[in-house]
Amino acid sequence: MVLAQNEGGQKDTITRKYSYGLRVGIDLSRPVLSFLKDNYTGLELVGDFRLTERWWLAAELGNEERQQEEMTGALPLYSYTVSGSYLKVGADHNTYTNWFGMRNQIHIGGRYAFSSFSQTLENFRFFDSNRFFSPDEFVLGSDEAQEFSGLNASWLEFVVGMKAEIFKNMYVGISARLAHLVTNTEDDNFRNLWIPGFNRVTEGAKWGVGYNYTLSYFLPLYKKVKKKKKKEQEVETLE
Repeated sequence: MVLAQNEGGQKDTITRKYSYGLRVGIDLSRPVLSFLKDNYTGLELVGDFRLTERWWLAAELGNEERQQEEMTGALPLYSYTVSGSYLKVGADHNTYTNWFGMRNQIHIGGRYAFSSFSQTLENFRFFDSNRFFSPDEFVLGSDEAQEFSGLNASWLEFVVGMKAEIFKNMYVGISARLAHLVTNTEDDNFRNLWIPGFNRVTEGAKWGVGYNYTLSYFLPLYKKVKKKKKKEQEVETLE
């Protein structure tokens, strides 16, 4: 039995070029919600840049407006409108091992987010124990709009998601986010009830959840060469 190896006993290498660049797109859920709901308008642009073979820098930039009526049981208590913008920056780590030429992702990552917004209290009612003039609802306190501007908040997000190439350089993606408020600047007369980019704020809690469904396009800017070792070839010849 004779064992033959590559000449000189050296390992062959395979030279491959990997594309690096910028991927830009839009969150599809917000235009859909804007169309389906009369009390909401929103838009979010997304982008990520391939930094290494597995690491991507990532960011989201958005604007949202939401009108909400708070109820006490079946009785209206107050209504308000929140409007503002937000920015999220961070990174994603791709845990999925692609075949050569593929750029699909199953990723985990994080974001630091900041939102600047204003709230307008449209009207409010208060409880009157007499109930003579309003037996079926609370007494109207004011229907004159009061604006609270210069509000802001920041938070950290843990992100898990995936992106899949459906056509050449065209991707669909989905991600879920668990957020934790770091700062929350409020007006003394009316607390923040909903934050653009963060969603609803629950009294006494600093946690929130979110999601996005994205459609994005990859713009290849340059390529990096990577050499991968090929296993030493051995051929057995039986005499």
